[in-house]
Amino acid sequence: MVADLIIRESTSSDLQAVMEVEREAFGSEENAILVRDLLSDPTAEPRLSLLAILGDQPVGHIIFTQAIFDPPISVKGAILGPLAVIPAHQKEGVGGRLIETGLDILRSRGVDWVFVLGHESYYPKFGFTPAQKQGFEPPHPFPEKYTNAWMAMALTPTLIAAYQGLVIPADTFDDPRYWGE
Repeated sequence: MVADLIIRESTSSDLQAVMEVEREAFGSEENAILVRDLLSDPTAEPRLSLLAILGDQPVGHIIFTQAIFDPPISVKGAILGPLAVIPAHQKEGVGGRLIETGLDILRSRGVDWVFVLGHESYYPKFGFTPAQKQGFEPPHPFPEKYTNAWMAMALTPTLIAAYQGLVIPADTFDDPRYWGE
């Protein structure tokens, strides 16, 4: 765990730093462009973008964007992703701190559910469980091997019984290439 890690909401002046973290973490431009576009997408609001800083160096970033439901239900949802930590600081707890801080902020803002398509051995550590078993279908079909990678977490006690419906992301994220191999 990195004791002197600072996590704060990113601002528009952090855009280049955020994009550099995304590039370095994923080794390509694709996630950097996705995050840049999510940060300017009005359908992603309300959104939460957090930057992890060690010393004066940005080392991690996470973004949560609005999710809506079809059929509509009266709960607030968010989609987590991408989560990025530069390779030099992976496996030090930076990603976990970003997730936990983000979930705490979302909870305080009244968000009821958070969804993620991610590593099925990582996100359950934070309370995520398979979303389809709870009735939440992903925005786009994906290979069956990823069924348990589509996860959800309730942040507040909700009275959803036997919900069957689709989770719809922000327009930028509503592209099949982000939901497949």
